[in-house]
Amino acid sequence: MTDLRTRLVAHARTVLRIARWEVSRSAGTLDRRTAVIGLVAVLVAGGIAAGAAGGGVALDRDLYRVGIAGDSPYYDAVDQSSTLDPRPVSDPNVELVVSETHISVADTQTGRAAYSAFRDAVQSYNERQMAREENQSAAFPVVVDLQYRERAALVPAGSRVDGGAGGSGDAGTGGGGGTDAGTGSGTTDGDTAGDSAADGPDASDAAAADDGGVDAPSFGGMASLFGGDTSGSPASISPPFPFASLVLAFAFLVPMNFVIQAYGSSILNERINRRGELLLVAPISPGDIVAGKTLPYLLGTVAITIAIAAAVGGGVVSVAAVVPIGLLFLASTFVGAMFARSFKELTFVTVTVSVFLTTYTFVPAIFTNVTPIALISPLTLVVRDLAGESIPLGEFLFSVGPILLAAGVLFLLGVGVYREEDMFTQRPVPLKFLDALDSRISRARSVATLSALSIPFVFIAELLAIAVLFVLPVDLTVPMILLAVAVIEELAKSLHVLAAFEKARFSRTLRSSLVLGGLSGLGFFVGEKFTAIAQLAGLQSLTLGQTAFAPSGVGIGDGTGVSALVVLGLFLAPLALHAVTASVTAFGASRGRSAYGVALAGAIAIHLVYNLQVVSALG
Repeated sequence: MTDLRTRLVAHARTVLRIARWEVSRSAGTLDRRTAVIGLVAVLVAGGIAAGAAGGGVALDRDLYRVGIAGDSPYYDAVDQSSTLDPRPVSDPNVELVVSETHISVADTQTGRAAYSAFRDAVQSYNERQMAREENQSAAFPVVVDLQYRERAALVPAGSRVDGGAGGSGDAGTGGGGGTDAGTGSGTTDGDTAGDSAADGPDASDAAAADDGGVDAPSFGGMASLFGGDTSGSPASISPPFPFASLVLAFAFLVPMNFVIQAYGSSILNERINRRGELLLVAPISPGDIVAGKTLPYLLGTVAITIAIAAAVGGGVVSVAAVVPIGLLFLASTFVGAMFARSFKELTFVTVTVSVFLTTYTFVPAIFTNVTPIALISPLTLVVRDLAGESIPLGEFLFSVGPILLAAGVLFLLGVGVYREEDMFTQRPVPLKFLDALDSRISRARSVATLSALSIPFVFIAELLAIAVLFVLPVDLTVPMILLAVAVIEELAKSLHVLAAFEKARFSRTLRSSLVLGGLSGLGFFVGEKFTAIAQLAGLQSLTLGQTAFAPSGVGIGDGTGVSALVVLGLFLAPLALHAVTASVTAFGASRGRSAYGVALAGAIAIHLVYNLQVVSALG
């Protein structure tokens, strides 16, 4: 125990020493202009995020000029609208003039847009006035409660969803989900402002407003920041808008790009003109070198995340949700810097990493109101944290677990090529990738280990496919997701086997191919049970979730009337599938890259047919 503690302390001291050296070296190469630009970017990102959280975002502030007298009954509505700018009636530079008897609109596109904004402002003002009424049932005789439902669970328009009493009814269903109308009484004529005690200007006097028209999305509070209103009067219901996801993606992820640019440049600098040779010949393990060089940038990412989270009102959960994204940014950049042959290639890699990870975190968060999809992105955890909602541990792990595991595996692969024969050679990126995979293969069972370690990447890729395809019709997305699953999984099971044959680690025989294929399939089968975490977030309740994970034997037999024997067969069937398809690709890899491509296509076809049969059998 003492020896272990001594070794750990020695490793920690080595890592800290390298980290201090990295900080001093990077600070010496950082000019003042670059530092100022980076600081400004962080401040701008934090300012925008803080403004969004505080309700200060109004990109269209004072967009339209309205000529209106101060004693006009419409003046308060215009003055309180961020879009409209009240001006004296005599001002010639206005798009709209409001007089006591009529409204004059400029015969231009801008004038018509100003008129629409004015009408919305009056309606919103009347809504606020009625919200101050003591007798809310008189001010809002009809209250709507909007509930989002899975597309497969929709009911025909006009039929009842629940057994509620009173005046409840169903709103029309749309492409994304059905809605339930809350219980209410009485009737409305769409002109409630004129009948309320807190009488405001009547929208119908100013414009032929549509009954039940909705207000423009308002970003004046935290509720509206996190999506459209889902409860209230018919006029107050607004569709969800991914404004929070957009702001948080910008605020948290943009500063990370500056960090990974500096980190990637530092790693690549070690490979130019053999500058990193001194560290390689020192009695230090590659793992300690990489950890020491990464530590300052990781701490910088954590510090930026904490500052931005504090600016938007986030807590520990927000920081814990975003830091894994930063770690994945760093891990991807590290591997890219180890593979790139020049700063030009490194720029391409970092931009690709940034676009992919931003897409992965932003696109699912658009569906904040559709929880299983939204939880794919850690930004959803931030949104929920800012809204004061509790987050179960299972949902937190579902969101950040794959990202943390993927980051760890990427660092593991990158450390494998942190050696002289790979660092200082000009090999193409695909060959460097195969070298990284081969570096982790020492015996046949290593193939099974690498297959299991590929699961985080498979899980992330499949989740992203689900999020991207979610909005399309189910009849189209089901075969597309099945094909995507087949391609992703067959690549994950076979690339490291190809790398091993390329390096002649195993004999190119049929027996060797069958052994390696079987081990790869076994490792993947064991590792893919990790996808059972999808059940913790309820992803199995979605059609695409069932489509993606049911063929893997996850979530089968949970009260669906399937016998235990069938359940066992469906649970073990993926093992046979993975062993067969991995053996096919392994045999192709043993015959060369061209044969591997043909075998890969065949394995994908087999996998796709299997998926279609399983999904059809399970209904």
